[in-house]
Amino acid sequence: MPRILGVDLPNDKPTYISLTYLYGIGRATAVDICYTLNVDPQAKASSLAEDDVARLNNYLDKELVVEGQLRRQVQQNIARLREIRCYRGIRHRRSLPVRGQRTRTNARTRKGVKKTVAGKKGVKDMKH
Repeated sequence: MPRILGVDLPNDKPTYISLTYLYGIGRATAVDICYTLNVDPQAKASSLAEDDVARLNNYLDKELVVEGQLRRQVQQNIARLREIRCYRGIRHRRSLPVRGQRTRTNARTRKGVKKTVAGKKGVKDMKH
């Protein structure tokens, strides 16, 4: 099981799929990395030689922002938005959708479980 940047890559999958287990690397980037370093993207990750793993580690460390560094960068960007109190920062602070989605219905992923508010009576109840 090759270990790259502190992440264990699965042995049984092709190299380009295994590389997507790193935060910040998708399939297209993984294939580009493989061709740049002359690593067979279809070969199983378990068949990677030690020097291939070392080259991958070196390349990812120098050329791309991935894993912990990328997570930190994203958190800093969100903190900056909150700090300057721009619209997106306020949405982050209130745990609401940031990119213009509707909130009257849906948005449950961002808002969490429904919290029922008591007190509203219907129109039919008012007539009696």
